[in-house]
Amino acid sequence: MTGLLETYRVEAYNTAKLSENEMHDDTVARRFGFSGGLVPGVDVMAYMMHLPVARWGRTFLERGLIEARFVKPVYDGEIADIRGRENNGVISIEVESRGELCATGTASLPAAAPRFSITDYVEVAAVSERQPIGVSSYQAGQWLGSMPRTWAGDAAEEYLSEVRERDSVYAREGLGHPGLLQRVMNKVLVDNAILGPWIHVGSKMQLLSAARRGDEITARARVTDNYEKKGHRFVELDALVVGNGATPLAHCHHVAIYQPREQAAA
Repeated sequence: MTGLLETYRVEAYNTAKLSENEMHDDTVARRFGFSGGLVPGVDVMAYMMHLPVARWGRTFLERGLIEARFVKPVYDGEIADIRGRENNGVISIEVESRGELCATGTASLPAAAPRFSITDYVEVAAVSERQPIGVSSYQAGQWLGSMPRTWAGDAAEEYLSEVRERDSVYAREGLGHPGLLQRVMNKVLVDNAILGPWIHVGSKMQLLSAARRGDEITARARVTDNYEKKGHRFVELDALVVGNGATPLAHCHHVAIYQPREQAAA
C-alpha cells in the first residue's frame, strides 16, 4: 500500500498539569520560552500510534516499530492533526498544531518481533530515597529500575480517554495501549531522582508482545549517554519494558532533556 492515510484529529489534553514535572505548568513553562504547559511527549506519541494501529490492527501491537521526535510543543485544548503517508511498508507521521509541525516519526511492521533476552537487562529497584538531580543521577552505564505500574478497570478507561483514543481494539480485546509503556519509560527518570522541569524529546519503541489490561509494568533501563548540548543536559536510556516480571513487552530508546536551559528574561 502506498499513499495518504486518513488524518486523525484530536483535541490535545495536558494530562500532567498537576504532575511533579512543572514543565506542564503554564507559568513555569513560560520561563523556558513556551506559550504554556506542554502536553506530555508520551501522550503525543500515543496520538501518533493511532495511525499504525488503524492500519495493521492488533498485529502492530504485537511487533510494530515506532519512532517519534518532538520538535515543537502541543498545548492543552489545541487541535492536533496526525497525518500519515505509507510508502513501501513504512508510515511517515507528522503532528501539526497551530499551523506548526510539532512532531515527526515513522512506523512499520517487521515480519517478526526481534528477540530480546530478559536476562540481558539487569533488574534493579528504583532508588529507596530520591535525591535532587545532580551530576551523579544518571551516569553512563548505570542501571535504573522503575516502580511497578498497573492500569486496569477504570484506570485503563481513563487512560484511553486522556489520550483521546477512539480505536475499539483495546476494550474489545482487553489490551493495554502501548502509550502506557512510554509512560513507564518516563517513570524511570522520575523514580530515580527529584527532577526540576524537564522535557521528553524523542523515543524509538519496538513492540515485542501485546500488553494486557492490568499487566504490572516495569522498565529495566541502562543509561547509554549523558551530555550537554546548547546549554541543555540530555540523558539517553536503553530499556526493556517488562510485563508481570516475565514478559518482554517492548525495547525502547528514550531521550530526554533533564535539565533544560532557561530562557533569558527580556
